[in-house]
Amino acid sequence: MIGKIMKAASFSRCVHYVTGKEDARILASDGVLLTTTQDIIDSFEVQRQMNSRISKPVGHIALSFLPEDKDKLTDEMMTRIAREYMELMGIKDTQFLLVRHFDRSNSVRLLPTGRKNGNPHCHLVYNLINNEGKTITDQNDFSRNEQVTKTA
Repeated sequence: MIGKIMKAASFSRCVHYVTGKEDARILASDGVLLTTTQDIIDSFEVQRQMNSRISKPVGHIALSFLPEDKDKLTDEMMTRIAREYMELMGIKDTQFLLVRHFDRSNSVRLLPTGRKNGNPHCHLVYNLINNEGKTITDQNDFSRNEQVTKTA
């Protein structure tokens, strides 16, 4: 598994990206209304306002797996792996949205046959402002990510 960490200022752009793919499937969430895309964004924004000092409150991590794991990676398994990843990364007590993609544009690899194949992957969007209005630390998150993805 590979984790690609990104931070952003706009929940709107991030949520539209992860939910806007034709084949996007929401696997799990906490603390966000799922009725519409705008409801998801508004849910994140309300909590964001609890701590206006943070200029980039959007956590976005793409978790990619090997193409040969595609058939084994059920939605339940991917959700379990993502939740374990979140726990080990210290992403807890905050809002999140986990969305699976089936497109081939993320982490495309060339197969021995010469065909391109996208890695199975999901996107974790979370609020860096936790449920109490405090900041979730992102200190050393790139090195923690490297350690966590090696053990997962």
